[in-house]
Amino acid sequence: MFNTRKVRKVVILGDPMVGKTSLRKRFLGEGFSFNYMVTIGADFGIYHHSSTDTFQIWDLAGQANFEVVRESYYKGTYGALLVFDISRPITFENLPKWIEELKRNLDGELVPFVLVGNKADLRETSGKWAVKEEEGRNYANMLSEWSSFDVPYYETSALTGLNVEVIFNQLIEEIVALESTK
Repeated sequence: MFNTRKVRKVVILGDPMVGKTSLRKRFLGEGFSFNYMVTIGADFGIYHHSSTDTFQIWDLAGQANFEVVRESYYKGTYGALLVFDISRPITFENLPKWIEELKRNLDGELVPFVLVGNKADLRETSGKWAVKEEEGRNYANMLSEWSSFDVPYYETSALTGLNVEVIFNQLIEEIVALESTK
């Protein structure tokens, strides 16, 4: 008997330097580095969830000049991590742009996604400028109402590993559950 493996794509979206690559590498067991190069276009890794489920985890470049290039990487997306840097509020304010880009490139459809406030380890040094956890939760609640998906919010740290496995596993479980109802 043949073992058929289902391959699903997950994309990681957000502004440049929010830690998308660091989250992906940490989740895939590649550790943390302070010396990542800027992602050009996209980069991806493979995660074998079970004997039948494999996930391609696509880390999409956040620079505006890669928007046209990113379009081709959305095709076949089953879920997304929407990432901002809690120490840089502008990355939180830019989230609607990323949601619109995701929706536009999936022909108006939405997929399950998780809202991620990365760099929680920088909260103390960011002081009053840091995005408050309550703001992230409120935005996730609003996205849940708007999207008809339960959009969870987690604060992570790719440096310490805080909630990194949780966000990927949450998204993967949501995708698998949704697929089983089809």
